[in-house]
Amino acid sequence: MSDPRHTLGIRGERAVLARLRREGYTILARNWRHSQLGELDIVARHGDEIVFVEVRTRHGAARQALDRALTSIDETKQARLLALAQAFLEAHGLQNTPWRIDVAAVACTGSTITVCLLTDAVEW
Repeated sequence: MSDPRHTLGIRGERAVLARLRREGYTILARNWRHSQLGELDIVARHGDEIVFVEVRTRHGAARQALDRALTSIDETKQARLLALAQAFLEAHGLQNTPWRIDVAAVACTGSTITVCLLTDAVEW
């Protein structure tokens, strides 16, 4: 039996990947793991920038689900995303490449999926 939260997360991540590809992003990595820091959901290239995308998927009415997804990125999570981004850049020799962290909030209401992509969502 599959975990409903995991299934929801995969559904949201697939929706975000489709949107990023439609908008011209090149996907470099999915679910990139660092042994001590955790995982980056999506790493992409858009123009000359490396983009780290944190995907947050929630059930419910679009506005409320999107709000809950976005507010789930607290200071602790932001700090972890920054550390993960820097670890990825170092691991791939990309320290001098421009980069940013985006947050993709995904709302699932029945069969309807709404994606809200916030660029430069985490300050560094």
